[in-house]
Formats: sequence, structure tokens, C-alpha cells
Amino acid sequence: MCNWKPDRKTAPLVSNLLTLNSPGFSALYLLLISFVLLVSHPLIAQATPTPRAIVNKANLASFYPGNDGRSDARMTITDSQGRVQRRQFTLLRRNISNSGDQDMMIFFSRPADVRGTVFRVAKHLSTDDDRWIYLPGLDLVKRISAGDKRTSFVGSHFFYEDVSGRNPDLDNFSLVEQTEAHWLIEATPKQQEGVEFSRYQVWINKASHLPVKVDFYDHGDSLYRRLEVLKVETVDGFPTAMTSRMSDLNSNANTLLEFRFAAYNLGLPKDIFGERSLRTPPRQYLKRPER
Repeated sequence: MCNWKPDRKTAPLVSNLLTLNSPGFSALYLLLISFVLLVSHPLIAQATPTPRAIVNKANLASFYPGNDGRSDARMTITDSQGRVQRRQFTLLRRNISNSGDQDMMIFFSRPADVRGTVFRVAKHLSTDDDRWIYLPGLDLVKRISAGDKRTSFVGSHFFYEDVSGRNPDLDNFSLVEQTEAHWLIEATPKQQEGVEFSRYQVWINKASHLPVKVDFYDHGDSLYRRLEVLKVETVDGFPTAMTSRMSDLNSNANTLLEFRFAAYNLGLPKDIFGERSLRTPPRQYLKRPER
């Protein structure tokens, strides 16, 4: 405990500081209050990043964890009458640059009518992505045009663009609100032509930077489509959305997407992402990794 007492020279100064109406007390009081607010409230203590910076981190966390990755996946498609279809596939991915160019292959194994179908994506940061689908029944490689990226992915409620990722350069972003746990970002397309939505809102988890909910609004500004992340796990140090659901709110239909046996940084070679793998899948890399 301090036993210091002001002497004759310092007593007037101390008295002035402790006087409620004195300038010295007011300055000291404001300084103390500011300090308490800064250290006690994280939303004030840390500057809020720009909406685009938040989206860039979310894009990186969602589509670019590790240098490469693979996962088994299962889709359960439920239509408006409750009828169910299932799809099963393996996804391989290789980053060419962080949050930029990327190669992706999806190999379907079940059911029988889609077995052997392969979806190939070459993502580009500065231009439209290239997308192809191989149809084994016709032995046909079909290029998916940029205008088709907002259409159904193999009969599910996910679109091709949902699977490979939408380029953030296509949208403008604004911060609607934030909580202790999430940012709420609103996005509007820079060009309305070619998209069926007028805007979408995305809830991004601050800890993982993963989007956990996305609401899409049509050109009449009605909510019609929703993506929900239902389960997140940490895989090889990377938070990963393991279960998600895309819902058509107009028809009350949805698709549940479940990932299993995910792994990152496997050293996948460049040559397995070429056109040759459409007809001749790299089977050694489709096997579940032993870990």
C-alpha cells in the first residue's frame, strides 16, 4: 500500500485533479473512460476490416484451405413432394495460387445413372472460370458456358457456381451489421444480367471466417434461396464445412451435402487435373487417405 502524501508544492495540483469541475479532472476522467472502453469491448478495440477484406478471407477459408485437398461427399436431394435422390462423389482440388487460380475435379460413383460422370473446373482470378462435364454414356465432354454456371449441379439445388465458388470481383459488398460472433455482409452483382438474384446476404463467422448462412433475394426482392452450414469440423488445422443444406424456399425442396474423409496437403500432382482424367480417373488419388 502506498503511503505517499502530497507536499506543499504538489498538494494544489492533486487537489485540482480531484476536483470534479476542474479541467484536470475532466481530462483524466475522459482518458480513463476511453481506456476502459477500449480494453473491455473488442468491437471497439479492433478496427473493423472492410467488407471486401472480410469476403476475401471467407473465400480463402471456404475454397482454398491447404495447398490441395480431397474429400468424399454425399448429396441427398429432396424435391417438393418429398421424393429423395442421392449422389455420391469424390472431390480433388489443387491451388495454383492462394485465393486465385485453382484446379478441381469431381468424380461421381453413385448411383448407377451418374457413375463415371466427371465435373472439371479451371478457376481463374482475372477471367471467367472454365467448366466441363464428362458424360460417360455418350462419351462426351461438354463445356459449361458462363451463362450456365447459375444452373443446377447434377439435378441438385446447388448450382455449378456454388460448388466451385463465385468470384468476389463480380459483386459489390457492404457491411450490414456485426455481432461478437459474426459479420453480416450484403452483396449486389455488378452486372444483373446472367444472374437470377438481385442481392444476397452472408453471415460470416469471425473465428473461422467461414460463411455459415447465405440468403438470396430475387429481382422482386423476395427471399427464395438459402444456404445453411450445419456442421463445421477442424481438418488438418483448417475449419471445414462438413454438412450444409441448400434450400429452394419457394418449392420447399432442398439438397443436403455431407463431406467425409476430408484431408489437405496431400501433394496432388498437376497432371491429374487435365482432360485425360475425365475418361481415365486417377484412381489412386480417389482412395481414402490412410492417416
